[in-house]
Amino acid sequence: MSMSVRKAVKGDIAELSSLMTDLSRHHVTPDEILNRLQLVAESPIDSLFVCEENGKILGLLGFRIRENIDEISRFGEVSALVVNADDRLKGAGRYMMEYAEKLAKELGCKGTWLVSGFAREEQAHKFYKRLGYQTTGYRFVKLFE
Repeated sequence: MSMSVRKAVKGDIAELSSLMTDLSRHHVTPDEILNRLQLVAESPIDSLFVCEENGKILGLLGFRIRENIDEISRFGEVSALVVNADDRLKGAGRYMMEYAEKLAKELGCKGTWLVSGFAREEQAHKFYKRLGYQTTGYRFVKLFE
C-alpha cells in the first residue's frame, strides 16, 4: 500500500461531507465542512487531514493539541477519525492513528487521547484497544436548549 496523509483542502469537501456524515450519523453538509475547514485554518491548535491512496481519499483525521492545566502537560487529541466503509480493515485507520501519534511526539506531547461514543464499542473501541489505548473515564455532556 502507498497510503499518505495530507492536510484537507476545499477540493476534498464532498468526500469530507460523506465521511463526517458516516461518523456523526447525521447529514453533514458541504457548507458545514467548509465552515470546519475555515475554523481549522484559523486555529492554532486544530488540524484536519485526509488519508489517501493513489489519489482516493480513504478517511479523515481531526487532530488537536490539548494543554492540560492540572499537570502542565500537553496531549495530542484525535478529535475525529473515520474510514470509508468500503475501505475499512485495510490499514487506513491504523495509518492515521500512527500519523497522529508521530505528530503528537513532534509537537512535544506526552501522549495521545480520544473520545469515542458508546455506539461504536463493537468496532472502534476494540480497534483503539488493539493500538494500546485504555479506557480512562467517561465524558459527561449537558446540552442547552
